[in-house]
Amino acid sequence: MASQLSPRAGVLALLAIAVTFASNHVAARVAFDHGASVAAAVTVRSGVTAVALYFWLRAIGAMLAPPSPTLARAAAIGALVALQSFCLYSAVARIPVALALLAFNTFPMLLALLSWASGAGRPAARTLVAMPVALVGLALALDVFGQAAGFAGRWAEIGAGVTWALAAALAFAFVLLLTGRWLKEMDGRLRTLLTMGVTALIVGAAGAASGGLAFPSEPAGWTGLALLTVFYGSAITALFVVLPRLGAANFAVVLNIEPIAALTLAWLLLGQAVTPLQLLGALIVIGAITVPALRR
Repeated sequence: MASQLSPRAGVLALLAIAVTFASNHVAARVAFDHGASVAAAVTVRSGVTAVALYFWLRAIGAMLAPPSPTLARAAAIGALVALQSFCLYSAVARIPVALALLAFNTFPMLLALLSWASGAGRPAARTLVAMPVALVGLALALDVFGQAAGFAGRWAEIGAGVTWALAAALAFAFVLLLTGRWLKEMDGRLRTLLTMGVTALIVGAAGAASGGLAFPSEPAGWTGLALLTVFYGSAITALFVVLPRLGAANFAVVLNIEPIAALTLAWLLLGQAVTPLQLLGALIVIGAITVPALRR
């Protein structure tokens, strides 16, 4: 059985993972802006991560042949990761990185509700209170009522990207729920190898069939593709190792620092910025869904 982490150590680890995930999405936007397609980015980063983990596990003599039922469950989770990856990168390609990640990072709320619906127990009262507060903050961050044209005009501008991000949030909530229930005892590195391998196969095959595997046309795009692969591979491996040792429903909220890290990085590297009111909304989101976990 995997050893448990203390809450303090777990929160610090998840904060580092969140910043690494944010770096991956900023690098992805660079790759997209220089010719890479979403399908190519997901296929490369997932395939390289799977291959690297395979050789690492072989080198240390770890078991690479889980029982068939476990393998089937890992494949199912890999299909969900493929869906989540494609949806989130589609959002990042359409709207500013920080806004895409704010919408995506509603997944802890969805995870808490899914856990409750599946019989894992009612979320803590502070979690239930935090949910509507976080949604108000999200509305401010997305500036859905701040445009002269009102909600309809703003939604026409960002609606497609936000929809992709929310779909990614739902898929990722299922990933975390099923990982904690089906694959908790599996080595986190092997778990990541299996899910990344399935993701690469599904997205790569779909992209090839539809003609959607486009690679960068400029050196900056290749740099972005390489960096997103390194950042994502490191972060997803660490996530699947750390989170099951903490309790996904209670500690996944800490990952919501990611949009703030992305906001800072996107401002420094991409020139993307938000208004003071949007920044206030982002801080409300982060505070509403992070404070309950830190208090725990």
